[in-house]
Amino acid sequence: MAGLVTGKVALVTGSSSGIGRASALAFAREGAQVVVSDVSVAGGEETVRLIQQAAGEAVFVKADVSQPAEVEALIAKTVETYGRLDCAHNNAGIAGRTARVADDTEENWDQILAINLKGVWLCMKYEIPAMLQHGGGAIVNTASDAGLIGLRRAGAYVASKHGVVGLTKTAALEYAKAGIRVNAVCPGPIDTPMLQQASGRVIEQMAAAQPNGRLGKPEEIAEAAMWLCSGAASFVTGHPMPVDGGYMAQ
Repeated sequence: MAGLVTGKVALVTGSSSGIGRASALAFAREGAQVVVSDVSVAGGEETVRLIQQAAGEAVFVKADVSQPAEVEALIAKTVETYGRLDCAHNNAGIAGRTARVADDTEENWDQILAINLKGVWLCMKYEIPAMLQHGGGAIVNTASDAGLIGLRRAGAYVASKHGVVGLTKTAALEYAKAGIRVNAVCPGPIDTPMLQQASGRVIEQMAAAQPNGRLGKPEEIAEAAMWLCSGAASFVTGHPMPVDGGYMAQ
């Protein structure tokens, strides 16, 4: 039986671990040829190995999404390798340091915004023209519940993720008639290497705050992203989808 994205070419950024790795594996499982991209070469190559081990097809391309030339080269390499680009999960992001708004540093602010927000814009800047060449495509950006609400001591992160949500809606409106759908996933706390950088007490508090009483799994976000890129979601665009165990319903 054909998978949800059989015959498609999918790009996943930030796919050396966590949500990105799970997403790349999901796209490959559902029949896509996958371009794995990250700044971490070892992690990205391991993701490719896992895909190939499961009889999928993938290549790794190193890229820093905050660098325009590297993003342009990433999309060019994708098209050079597989001939087209149909699906993109713009997932690369960082948490940065926590601080109250008046105590944050310019360095922290600039780094978070450069990767989390400018990086998403740069990816779409080069993905969209590639998709237009073949009649359309589907893009999913990783935002966050923090793109829908405020969080104390996370001003730069919250600003970046609110920006992703707004950028997603704008791109969806601009390219709807051209056959490109643009959506966002808004994860709650997910059990990833990035989250594990927090203290045990903070992680326990996050899990306790969830209506279902647990952290999410990377695979649960990956399934949502892959579905949004598939034909099953053909009438869905401009949607920031919470995947958060019900947290935003409170």
